[in-house]
Amino acid sequence: MGAKVLIVDDEHNIVDILKANLEREGYQTLVAYDGAQALEMGLNQSPDLILLDCMLPKMDGFDVCRRLRQQTSVPILMLTAKSEEIDKVLGLELGADDYITKPFSVREVLARVKAQLRRVNLSEFDSGGHQKVMVFGELEIDQEAYQIRRGDEVIELTLREFELVRFLAQNAGQVFSRETLLEKVWGYEYFGDVRTVDVTVRRTREKIEPDQHHYRYIMTKRGVGYYFDRHPLPVTETND
Repeated sequence: MGAKVLIVDDEHNIVDILKANLEREGYQTLVAYDGAQALEMGLNQSPDLILLDCMLPKMDGFDVCRRLRQQTSVPILMLTAKSEEIDKVLGLELGADDYITKPFSVREVLARVKAQLRRVNLSEFDSGGHQKVMVFGELEIDQEAYQIRRGDEVIELTLREFELVRFLAQNAGQVFSRETLLEKVWGYEYFGDVRTVDVTVRRTREKIEPDQHHYRYIMTKRGVGYYFDRHPLPVTETND
């Protein structure tokens, strides 16, 4: 059986199109037409991925996303109105893994779904010579368990956030532009705004950085992009 995708939209024609095309590709589908139903199914039906519209009756998609993120790391692709740039940023801030703008092409949706699920199904990292557990200061990045720990604390990240940390850590010290990170971390030809990277970096820093005033791991090279510090300063020190 293929992966299980929960489709959430109050427009029945959009649901029907997505459902038909996903099932044609071998996916199982679940359907919800309002936010309350989406939250219940997202928590109790164990979908492998959720396509979540922003504007829904009973509970909007942003609230659904926020509440799902409190209990699950299931990949969430937000469906946003093309003109509403703020919706895209807000969805990412709340923990969505990606967004797709309406009107969308079915081919794009299928590509995004496939890319997300490919990451979820990776149980081991590639054989490129990287350590299974990378250690930077107090931060441990376990590539097989898809888990990041700081001391005894397990840091809860979304799949996208973990992929970002892992990629930067594998290439510690190398600076990457936002465009390159979209290509390397998002993993497909991406037509979205590079602000997606900034939002994901900011959200990730809030989780992994012990001091929000002095970053130790994900660093900014002004005018260029982001990099992972090879030798993070001890917590008792600061970095200007």
